[in-house]
Amino acid sequence: AMAAAAAGAFSLREVLEAFKRCVTEQREVLLEPYLSGWRGLIRFLQSLGAVFSFISKDAVAKVSLLERLSGGGQAQQYVSLQAMVQLFLEGLRSGDARTSVVCTDAYNASLAAYHPWVVRKAATVAFCALPSRDAFLEIMNVGPREEAVAMLGEAVPYIDDVYSITQELFAQHKLLDLP
Repeated sequence: AMAAAAAGAFSLREVLEAFKRCVTEQREVLLEPYLSGWRGLIRFLQSLGAVFSFISKDAVAKVSLLERLSGGGQAQQYVSLQAMVQLFLEGLRSGDARTSVVCTDAYNASLAAYHPWVVRKAATVAFCALPSRDAFLEIMNVGPREEAVAMLGEAVPYIDDVYSITQELFAQHKLLDLP
């Protein structure tokens, strides 16, 4: 997995480890592993090809923003991107629908509210071009399909946990309702 990470490939294991490390016993989110997990998720988005470039560009911008330690007005959208990835991974794990449906549902429940109509339409069209669930599980870079599903099952609760902590944090600091 380290070789894959070094080569810039996505590794679900690496993302899982980062998200595991980023919550302290005091329920604080450590920025470095958090950003590291996000950089991994961005590699995942980029590995999906051009149809996802508008979302991964958005993620890159948000991560850079956080790396500069500025919450700013982008915080809510950043959290929504996190929500989308989380919803998508959860949908992929449970595996009852086509990836395009899973992704469209995840997008509509999270990021869509922040995008103008034309971007929402483009996103919906892009999702139709997504590879199959099996192809996605292969992109995860963790071996056989069963292993990928098992690791997603392990990763989702961690991402979920980090997500709820960051949501609370943004809410406390009134970053959720910035324009």
